[in-house]
Amino acid sequence: IYTAPNAVDNEFFMQRAAEVRESPEVIRKSLGLPSRFFLFAGRLVQEKGVFDLLDTYKRMPPKLRESVALVFAGNGAARRQLEDSARSISPGSVYFPGFLQREQLASYYALAEALVLPTHSDPWGLVVNEAMACGLPVIVSSAAGCVADLVQDGWNGRVIAAGDVIQLEAAMSALAAEAELRKAMGMRSASRILKYSPQACAAGLAEACLKSARETPAAMDR
Repeated sequence: IYTAPNAVDNEFFMQRAAEVRESPEVIRKSLGLPSRFFLFAGRLVQEKGVFDLLDTYKRMPPKLRESVALVFAGNGAARRQLEDSARSISPGSVYFPGFLQREQLASYYALAEALVLPTHSDPWGLVVNEAMACGLPVIVSSAAGCVADLVQDGWNGRVIAAGDVIQLEAAMSALAAEAELRKAMGMRSASRILKYSPQACAAGLAEACLKSARETPAAMDR
């Protein structure tokens, strides 16, 4: 067995996040973003747990919703229903910037409190790689394929059961309340994701191909 880890362009996301954090208020203003927010990035469809996330935000204490917004970056069939439901939330703010190219998305990662991916089904979840490369803590459901490799509960984020809004609320509230915890988890994310690079993916593929090439003649002789 040879391992070619799922990867994104870590260097791009790390560099872009660092640039954004040099002048965060300027970037925040240009994007029309609130001072604090949780970020979801991906398709706005039910199986990604987007309704769980919105319901969780509704359940959070009013004072917390006043200080921390929720941003859904992406498009999908559930967008209109989410927008309609979000209008009834008060206090609190929910933003729908739509689909974002990676250049813009990196800015959103850099300014967010954490990435939240409460998916019900996901082979991997590359947005988790992207967020970790930007130095974010991540809240991810155990249904995401990347969890076993990337997310250690309580270390660089939180792992919650898919569909469990009580667990999700507890995880989001804890991170929102503790800046030092977010910082520590974000640093650990940035460190762990270094092993999941395009170079590591290419090396794994190359090793498998070379090994196969060396063994094929012998196998054919038998």
